[in-house]
Amino acid sequence: MSNEQFEKPSLVFCLEELSARRFLESFLPRLNPKISTIETQYIVFEGKSDMDKRLERRVRGWLRQNTTFVVLRDQDSGDCTTIKTDLVNKCSTTCHDSLIRIACRELESWYLGDLSAVDAAIGSNNLAGQQNKAKFRTPDSIGSPAAELERMTKGAYQKVGGSREIGKHISVDPAQNSSHSFGVFVGGVQQVLQKLLGREGMA
Repeated sequence: MSNEQFEKPSLVFCLEELSARRFLESFLPRLNPKISTIETQYIVFEGKSDMDKRLERRVRGWLRQNTTFVVLRDQDSGDCTTIKTDLVNKCSTTCHDSLIRIACRELESWYLGDLSAVDAAIGSNNLAGQQNKAKFRTPDSIGSPAAELERMTKGAYQKVGGSREIGKHISVDPAQNSSHSFGVFVGGVQQVLQKLLGREGMA
């Protein structure tokens, strides 16, 4: 029997910034509580440029077998298809499984897709009523979601702390979030977790 068969499955999130880690640390146990049975780690890069430079080397040099990588990066003003193709190519040089997801346009697009969660996170009660406005029905198309969220909350939203708190409240049901990219991310992570938990006999 190979060493890989003995090793417990592990899940590694590769992220461009700390706010994404804080969001996932709050959100993932709510998405699937059984994630606690999987060894989960986070690699946080110092922005997109740092991720572009070091991602391939970090994944290729990962010694532990039976590891799945989830790479999450903001689209910002770039082309989503081009960004994803580049990240897929970087990860395809290794023997590890990987999932590549792009937040269109920023992580905050996901938050704007569930304004009731933002209300709960910052202690307000006046944002959820705006969810039916045209721009919040398609938050992935908002040019600067982070700036929009800061404006709406009058500065109460702070990137790292706000992401942690919103992760505690944002719906785990993609149907309750108007961000398409959020639904794509959640669906992909759910599939990864089902696969890893199946290896553990926990699915």
